[in-house]
Amino acid sequence: MENNTDQFLGQEPVGRLMKKYAVPCIISLLVGALYNIVDQIFIANASYLGSYGNAANTVVFPLTVIALAIAVMIGDGCCAFVSLSLGKGEAHKAGTSVGNSVIMTIVLSLMLCVVYLLFSDGIIALFGATVNAETFRHSKEYFFYISLGIPFYMFGQAMNPVIRADGSPKFAMISTLAGAVLNMILDPVFIFIFKWGMMGAAVATVIGQIVTAALAVWYLCHMRLVRPSKADFTPHLTIIRKTLTLGLTSFLSQISLVAAMAAINNMIRKYGALDEIFGQEQFAQIPMAVVGIVMKFFQIVISIVVGMAAGCIPIVGFNMGAGLNSRVKALFTKLLTAEAAVGAAALVTVELFPRQLISIFGAANESSYYTDFAVHAFRIYLCMIIFACVNKACFIFLQAMGKAVESTVLSMVREIVFGVGFAALLPRFFGLDGVLYSMPVSDILTFAASAYLIAKTIKQLSAQSEPQHSRKLSAAGAR
Repeated sequence: MENNTDQFLGQEPVGRLMKKYAVPCIISLLVGALYNIVDQIFIANASYLGSYGNAANTVVFPLTVIALAIAVMIGDGCCAFVSLSLGKGEAHKAGTSVGNSVIMTIVLSLMLCVVYLLFSDGIIALFGATVNAETFRHSKEYFFYISLGIPFYMFGQAMNPVIRADGSPKFAMISTLAGAVLNMILDPVFIFIFKWGMMGAAVATVIGQIVTAALAVWYLCHMRLVRPSKADFTPHLTIIRKTLTLGLTSFLSQISLVAAMAAINNMIRKYGALDEIFGQEQFAQIPMAVVGIVMKFFQIVISIVVGMAAGCIPIVGFNMGAGLNSRVKALFTKLLTAEAAVGAAALVTVELFPRQLISIFGAANESSYYTDFAVHAFRIYLCMIIFACVNKACFIFLQAMGKAVESTVLSMVREIVFGVGFAALLPRFFGLDGVLYSMPVSDILTFAASAYLIAKTIKQLSAQSEPQHSRKLSAAGAR
């Protein structure tokens, strides 16, 4: 260890800590996002798959998010618990949380895999695969092989934040990067050379996920700060409850996103069928394929946003546990500023360069309706992306501070009340465009609540007194 953990997280300037922890986390999440996005790029550019394959990828994507939701609930909860425990000097509890998190991940991932394999047809139909026969066929093939990799995917994703909490953000990044790079190498081989189609894209993804999971297993056997004993792998209900509570916001933010995507996919299927152009069989899959692509760009941006915020979880947790409130306040301010800047850069990109973005996803092989709708969708759906970035940062930071209730309620309101509600309501008045309007309207209203909680949190951090020794540490490090 380069420094004593207490001195390092309690004294190092918060800006430097943010870079040290957030950058690897951003890269890890970006690389994780690339699994599905890279599949979609290669699928879109394969003439024998095209927008049908793209639509199928959009159908299956939320089903992988369900797996991710469970994984991050365990992983982020364990990360927060470990950080808080280390800050309080309770290393034994940290070890128990890690051991129990490993067991939970294995059991729940196997259960989800079985459910997916047994009920695949009904599940993909629920997420819009019935838009036409060709989309359903591609969705079923892709989903089968993706389901086989669910245990590996969930294990790698759950252990990633645990590895970061153990003080090794770079290893967490490398383990995810290794799997994604392998996926990017195998995708064109399986799709263009072997002509394996959707199966090839899925198999390449699963092989990459196996590599990431294997590296996570290796790290668990060589942990730096937290060294779980055999007894720590025995279920401990109190620790499990606390770990899952701390990770509940991460779960709800992901699982509620699934509900929103299901609503959006079904509204696209319903109101696309009423459209003069997209009501035709040969063009029916285009709106679903395009909105899926727009969501993938949004996922890239949100990976940066979440990476910055999640990378701060160990820092926030430790300093909250140690009573260093001024450092937490300084970190919160820096984070919100950085998140707003990311959102501004993304907004400029989608408003000025939508044609360039859609060209990456096989526009040359499609009709002009594909490109025109994509330009329209990018500019409307993501027009309030700055607010979306700040909202997401607020959710995660509150979670890291132990404010699970506020964070959970805000996340649920955004994704369920607004996300699902407006996706179902607005198309009644605006048709297919109503689906696109649901995103910016939801983000504007959520930001009103986020702004209140941000102001309240900063005020509380300013008002709360700190122990004398903490003030000295804060003065040295909160710059």
